[in-house]
Amino acid sequence: MAQVHAKAPGRAKAGDSPLGERFALFSECLLTGVWIAVASLGVVTYPAAFAAGARHLRRRTAHEAGGWRRFAADFRAALRGGWLVGLAGWAVAAAVWVDVQAARAGLPGGPLVGAAGLVALIGVAVAGMRAAASWTPGASWRALLADAGRRTVLDPAGSFLLVAGLTVVCLSGWFVAPLAVPVLGAVAAAAVAVETRYRRGR
Repeated sequence: MAQVHAKAPGRAKAGDSPLGERFALFSECLLTGVWIAVASLGVVTYPAAFAAGARHLRRRTAHEAGGWRRFAADFRAALRGGWLVGLAGWAVAAAVWVDVQAARAGLPGGPLVGAAGLVALIGVAVAGMRAAASWTPGASWRALLADAGRRTVLDPAGSFLLVAGLTVVCLSGWFVAPLAVPVLGAVAAAAVAVETRYRRGR
């Protein structure tokens, strides 16, 4: 008797071409960027939104079932501690803004302080993305950020890739503001790839 094998949900069809699968993943990244942008409208919710988006893309690359509802569930779970991370991020940004204003005002040592503040802000942003890309339900944001901070320093190549992604988002928003929204999904995918590469290289 012929055996019937059930196909796992969400897996690519056997006849799908690699090009078609890559295009589907790229489309999913753009859609995820829209989800992240919408979930970030709460001002302090952007870490949770990025974490939910990254987890959605991890499921997609693992050919697991997903969708908006699972994204929303992950977002609610990540928001429990993630909103404090978002608040802290805005506090760091405000401190750097003060440093930059001091540099522009010509205060002694202002340029050096302003440059150091910008570097620190970029480092915090990269560590935050790496932490969010590693988030799983129930994980401690404090522990995730501590580990991500170490990886940011120990894996400069991966960190540079994320800085480049942030630069693309900023430039996209500068030239065509709506374009920055879907690009967020590509940055989330890059963060997932960087974290996966780091774990495999250990």
